[in-house]
Amino acid sequence: MSVNKDRKAELVGEYSRSQGDTGSPEIQIAILTERIRSLTGHLQTHKKDVSTRRGLVAMVANRKKLLKYLKNKDVERYTAVVSSLGIRG
Repeated sequence: MSVNKDRKAELVGEYSRSQGDTGSPEIQIAILTERIRSLTGHLQTHKKDVSTRRGLVAMVANRKKLLKYLKNKDVERYTAVVSSLGIRG
């Protein structure tokens, strides 16, 4: 359930901070969110897929760490990413 190349390029273009930026926390959070959403849909149909669920929990934890880092580093960037991705209620 990975993100295809075109969608990943869209996310990089949308969340990059400068030309050639591919590793900023915003991009990593956006890609993880896309993967989390696809795995959530998969797990709604395949309820007993425990190994995928374990991977999903690891991705959510990784995204949480990146969000915490971004919040400590720059609150404005954090709020912009959270609001544009529609995460955190």
